[in-house]
Amino acid sequence: MKKNLIYTLCVAFFFASVIFIIFNYIQNKKRDAVVPLTLKERKGESAKSAEWDNTRKMAAYYTEVARKTPDNTKALLALASIFIQESRVTGDYIYYDAAAMSCANQVLDRDSMNFEALTIKALIHLSQHHFSDGIAVAEKAQKINPYNAFVYGILVDGNVEMGNYAAAVENSDKMVSIRPDLRSYSRISYLREIHGDNEGAIEAMKLAVEAGVAGDEPTEWARVHLGQLYENINDLSSAEMCYRMSLEERPGYAFAFAGMSHIAKANKDYAKAIQYLESAEKSMSTVSFKEDLVKIYRESGNEDKAANLAKKVINEMEMVAEKAAKDPNAGHYTDKELAMAYLEVKDYDNALKHALLEYNRRPQNIDVNETLAWVYYNRGEYQKALPYMQVAMKTKSKSPVLISRAALVFKQTGTVFNP
Repeated sequence: MKKNLIYTLCVAFFFASVIFIIFNYIQNKKRDAVVPLTLKERKGESAKSAEWDNTRKMAAYYTEVARKTPDNTKALLALASIFIQESRVTGDYIYYDAAAMSCANQVLDRDSMNFEALTIKALIHLSQHHFSDGIAVAEKAQKINPYNAFVYGILVDGNVEMGNYAAAVENSDKMVSIRPDLRSYSRISYLREIHGDNEGAIEAMKLAVEAGVAGDEPTEWARVHLGQLYENINDLSSAEMCYRMSLEERPGYAFAFAGMSHIAKANKDYAKAIQYLESAEKSMSTVSFKEDLVKIYRESGNEDKAANLAKKVINEMEMVAEKAAKDPNAGHYTDKELAMAYLEVKDYDNALKHALLEYNRRPQNIDVNETLAWVYYNRGEYQKALPYMQVAMKTKSKSPVLISRAALVFKQTGTVFNP
């Protein structure tokens, strides 16, 4: 009897031990699943800032919370927000979008109707240029909370990119009525710019800058865009003032350096323009800076450097496009940008291929139509270019580049040009 009891206790202890080991294994796997990607080290001036120290501390804190309490959705959402902001600061959208999306999806796996996770997911879709997906997710979030300004901002952006300009204006009106702030004023500015009201766009962007905190990345982003609006009306002195002020408030800000490069290029000081872009790349390496460098090299007569860098740009973007083709959830669509990059090297077949890929995704967007029209123009197919350029002009945008390209297309087709 005593032996049977001992045997039974041993068996019970054995099975309890097995269950305990399995339980701990599952819990550890759960913890592994919720541990997101870590922050990368910053470059340039932004790596020396107090903001960066605070960002690292916050990321470390929320990562530890997520490890210890796998069901803590607030920690995951906080991390997602940190990753999204870091993507803006560093320009490393592919890495940080994937990190933020992982956090958002883990929350949505637990609660498919979590409003904040849905807005984050919609925002990332837009960053990846998956605009229709972003709109669909944002509309789901909007039904959950119709009184949140941020979700209307996502709907503004998504509808602009899809060419649904009336819907974008409607959502912008809702956004500013709920919360007039930097985000809503900047979107009003962009919509006014699209519709040819440059003065109104400048007025709204000034309000955006005033509503922000000087030195914060969103504020300086708005200030740089204010400078670009001044460039559009050829007020280069006001544009330069915006860029210089941005560099004072946020030393080393890459987009402000890029703005200063525009001013130097306009003054034909190509050495200075190149220097500014090189300074920008010390903090943030993006394709747009390289594309600007290609144009400066070409305009200054350095064709060899322009051609070599243009090929590097294409290779970089093709790698991103290949990833997007293999994994739509991870990749970023870059076909519009690739079309223009292939134009730089006079590869008109590939330029057309990518322009059409982008057009098939969003045929109503004015920028996409401009790109396709410009590809056809460079191929000498002027009649094919005309209808797309007419769509590109439908909002009466006063973009200097758009107007100059449209004038060339209309002239070659004998069409009356009335911008």
